[in-house]
Amino acid sequence: MPEPVVPSLIRATARLQFRGRMTLDDATALVPQFARLGISHLYASPLLVACPGSTHGYDTVAYDRIDPALGGEIALMNLSSRLHAHGMGLLLDIVPNHMATDDHNPWWMDVLTWGRASPHADWFDIDWTVPDPDLRGRVLLPFLDRPLAEALAAGALAMQYDVPSGLFFIHHHSHRFPLCPTGYGGLLAAVRAPGRVLANFTTLAIRGGPGAEAQVALSALRQWAATAEGRNAIARVTSLHNAAGNAARTRLAAVLEHQPWRLAWWRTAATRINWRRFFDITGLVSLSVERESVFDAVHAYVFSLYRRGLIDGVRVDHIDGLSAPAAYCQRLRERLGRLSRLRPDSALPGAVIYVEKILLPDEQLPAAWPVDGTTGYDFMDQVAAVLHDPAGADALERLWAACDGDAQALKPMVRTARAHLLDHSFAAEFNRLVSLLDAALRHRGDICKTDDMQAALKTLLMHFRPYRTYFGDEAVQDHTADVTALNAARAATMPCLDQDQGRALENMMRVLSARPEHAPPVCVRRAQQAFEHLTAPLAAKSLEDTAFYRYGRLLSRNEVGADPGTLSMPVAGFHARCADRLRHYPDALLATATHDHKRGEDARARLMVLSEMAGEWETTVQGWFVRNGATDTTGPDRVDEIMLYQTLVGAWPLEPFANGTARQHFRDRILGWQTKALREAKRHTGWIDPDVAYEDACAAFATRLLDPAISGDFLHQMESLVARIAAAGALNGLSQTLLRLTTPGVPDLYQGCDLWDFSLVDPDNRTPPDFLHRAALLEQSTRFSAAAATWRTGRVKQDLIRRILSFRQQYPDLFARGTYEPVTLNGPDRDHAIAFIRRHGPLRLLVVAPRLPLAMRPGADTLALGREMGLSLAMSGEGAQWHSLLGDVPQRITRPFERGNVPLVCLVHDADTSGRLKI
Repeated sequence: MPEPVVPSLIRATARLQFRGRMTLDDATALVPQFARLGISHLYASPLLVACPGSTHGYDTVAYDRIDPALGGEIALMNLSSRLHAHGMGLLLDIVPNHMATDDHNPWWMDVLTWGRASPHADWFDIDWTVPDPDLRGRVLLPFLDRPLAEALAAGALAMQYDVPSGLFFIHHHSHRFPLCPTGYGGLLAAVRAPGRVLANFTTLAIRGGPGAEAQVALSALRQWAATAEGRNAIARVTSLHNAAGNAARTRLAAVLEHQPWRLAWWRTAATRINWRRFFDITGLVSLSVERESVFDAVHAYVFSLYRRGLIDGVRVDHIDGLSAPAAYCQRLRERLGRLSRLRPDSALPGAVIYVEKILLPDEQLPAAWPVDGTTGYDFMDQVAAVLHDPAGADALERLWAACDGDAQALKPMVRTARAHLLDHSFAAEFNRLVSLLDAALRHRGDICKTDDMQAALKTLLMHFRPYRTYFGDEAVQDHTADVTALNAARAATMPCLDQDQGRALENMMRVLSARPEHAPPVCVRRAQQAFEHLTAPLAAKSLEDTAFYRYGRLLSRNEVGADPGTLSMPVAGFHARCADRLRHYPDALLATATHDHKRGEDARARLMVLSEMAGEWETTVQGWFVRNGATDTTGPDRVDEIMLYQTLVGAWPLEPFANGTARQHFRDRILGWQTKALREAKRHTGWIDPDVAYEDACAAFATRLLDPAISGDFLHQMESLVARIAAAGALNGLSQTLLRLTTPGVPDLYQGCDLWDFSLVDPDNRTPPDFLHRAALLEQSTRFSAAAATWRTGRVKQDLIRRILSFRQQYPDLFARGTYEPVTLNGPDRDHAIAFIRRHGPLRLLVVAPRLPLAMRPGADTLALGREMGLSLAMSGEGAQWHSLLGDVPQRITRPFERGNVPLVCLVHDADTSGRLKI
């Protein structure tokens, strides 16, 4: 029987990005600050051992310990103790999908050393049986900076001996690749090694793999290599293969020929690779964590941390990268549940599991996943969409269409990106899928021409919308959503195919939709999993990492988890999403910023305002197109130009530049964003083949725009525009913060976002915040209206968070399980608010958040309403005694927004007359 799920005490999380200038000791010092803010759990980026110098921790090399670079387990224990002293817990971001292809990764190096004989050979998702005879039974290593023949001719490969391990390696710049010990006998015989050493390697060659014989042989070699004779002989071995001249190169080439791996130019990865990567990143190799032995090895230490009370839950990175997500989640939940009763008394109850999952607007988490919800991308999309003005769509579309021929609608843009990616980034994965489908069809007796299969499959992949299906999973589950997704893609694909291609598609569909409980043959299962492993990275790379940088209608909708083609969401739709979350995932995380966001939450909030003044924005940008003269040079084109203008509007500082250094810092941030955006778009330049001339022209244009001596008129217009919309943007930012804190779910605070967040895409959004400054502001206790009067400091946002989280801490059940009841709005200004009640027992919380604030004329200095609002709430209980969490109670509860007040309302009423309510 599965262990019962124990309710968690999680109320609010704060995400910290470790590495760089953030260690576990640094985090320990911040605990009192987060406790005062009202956080219940810190939410840590990956802490296990990563590549030396890693800036993010997702390039794991060992799962059995905390990274010493962060302070190790002792530092984690200190952090845990400090958290427990404040009644707080810790969530850990874990990475079960992939590891780094780095020589610090012992599992990976063992596979390279021994090939298929390695006990870790099936721990990674390697195809040892590819049709290519040169790769069959070997691992492709596409890490060379040039083709292999050229690398050999240039002396770019060098054999070296590693004393501690006793292994010979091939070195290439920062890479090193171990030589299989079964071939050491020939190397050592050439330098007349002692007979006992040669005999050991002769035995090892017969055995052909790791084990006792290998340990004996390598031990004897290490001992001999420690002598003067041995050192000289080892030096001769390497010299024979490293010396200039054809003889040494021929010897080295012969050694490489007999390895369980093949070296190759990095550019060949897309067409030849025979192991699954994280997306198209060759530095990260996917794990076969669906195997129980691999699952145990990956999670044993994490489970130990949980059992000892050092962590209280996990965030699972890239759940859709796993072959069997449902089976994985079930196994993870069962193991944590089993360990819960073994935890110390000081540990918090429960074990939360969050999964990083991108959902379409009409997509739900699979019911077979026993998790607490997603990491919050879905909420980030919903709250942003409801704050956009649908009335601005036509003007925004006109402006976008006026850019140039590349200013397409989103859907064809994504399809074009997918086609490019299949040809240039995922060709090997696509060809493998075709081969596996062909094998599955032949097993069924269905023979289709390869050309027909390729055409049908490529078109199907152009139209398949979600990240993936789950037919390849090992758990029995409801596949209704999977069938719907496949059928929708098939319906869109069929009109594009001829008769033979259509027949091939129908045959492939039967393979792709076979269910595990029907016991399909292994060849069918492999084809299904290959399809699901291709659609997920294809969806992510085509939209988030390509189209987001090509589609420039309004960049506040180009965010992870969002559909940029959908400008806005009606308030009723937002209410429906909140009610659905309360029914199914009441503890799901609610995020408005993450380490992966494309621009900061308050930069997006400011850009939202442009949807309210789209006609004026259209006129302004058309004027800039004419006057700034971008097309008079080699770049940028109109698409890149309009994205630059929006980025400047979103990121422009609230206060004038203090000096030239501050202005230069801002310019450098913009240029860093611009280079990344241009390369991700892959229109004029890219990461693989950068067009330096175009990039330089774009950088020169941006630099000219930001130079007061050259572009004074433009800068005056930019500053005037930002000054006009900044207050409305701030209200949008406060509104999405209020909704994140009060709607069903657990609010997640990304590091530093308790103040305004105008960051750009990483690495800018991972810059360590000034926590000392935030701590000082947190100690300033004033009225909310006073904080609003100095809103440019960001303290008003921090004060809003502190007040609501403090109340959540006192009345957790209201938020954890309280009802969610939309409140009807009446009057001509009813579109300017989102109102609802949370109710639990006698306690009621009324929330009214502003929407479309520009027309509300917020004060530039106070954020207060500048006009009377024709807005009323259709609700009873106006005569009851209400208390405000944010300031004065409105004179009439049913008319919450009063001229001269900040339009944020959070009122509490306790029907219990005993006066227990604490504010």
